[in-house]
Amino acid sequence: MNERPHPHPLPEGEGVKREGAGNQLSIRGVSRTFSGHRGQTTQALLPVDFDVRQNDFVTILGPSGCGKSTLLRIVAGLDFPSTGQVLLDGQPVDGPGADRGMVFQSYTLFPWLNIAQNIRFGLRERGMPEAQQKERADYFIAKVGLRSFEKHFPKQLSGGMQQRTAIARALANDPKILLMDEPFGALDNQTRVLMQELLLGIWEAERKTVLFVTHDIDEAIFMANRVAVFSARPGRIKAELAVDLPHPRHYTVKTTPEFMALKARLTEEIRAESLASVEH
Repeated sequence: MNERPHPHPLPEGEGVKREGAGNQLSIRGVSRTFSGHRGQTTQALLPVDFDVRQNDFVTILGPSGCGKSTLLRIVAGLDFPSTGQVLLDGQPVDGPGADRGMVFQSYTLFPWLNIAQNIRFGLRERGMPEAQQKERADYFIAKVGLRSFEKHFPKQLSGGMQQRTAIARALANDPKILLMDEPFGALDNQTRVLMQELLLGIWEAERKTVLFVTHDIDEAIFMANRVAVFSARPGRIKAELAVDLPHPRHYTVKTTPEFMALKARLTEEIRAESLASVEH
């Protein structure tokens, strides 16, 4: 098991000073090196500097194994940087917190709780009055299209419906930022497209800040207003592309010249990094 590395904080005040107006999340010099059982080390992340503005929907795109999920886990407080610092609203991130909602690729629901109970779990743990729990859970149950499934248990639902529940649970806690690690990666293509449109519709209505990891180029463009491209391992951000496509978005936007131009650019970026990872 890897020992928890000791983060190297920035000089006092530097993180806040460098944080631009409107930046909700600031990643400053964050790197990650893992130690093996025999003393060997693997560098997963080179130092990363990155900002996410309030209400942004940013996708992180890169080849498999490039460290993008590692960075997301550090932002979530589930892992710790070897160097650098993560700031959320100017405050250092030093562990998990209710200000960050995490949705994983796997279905991380409690199997012994029904859908309504899963969605209300965080609210209950925070001591919210039961009437408010129910009101808030009911609102997001409706948002994700799970009306009449409140009493079902996870094993009775499809993968897509389980992910709807996980998204509703994360949103019900009203986090400052929603962190999503390839949340639709295990779904079939048709369900994946429906889930993309569902999540984007919720974002357009709620304007929650989202940081979304994917290795799917179409998904990265369709979901985001900005795409950060990761290099092959050890990961670093090698490019950032603005996605200036109108909202609300429908899957037909994927056939437009603007979408195709962005896809061509990103395909070449990812192809170059995939080749580099094979060569090394």
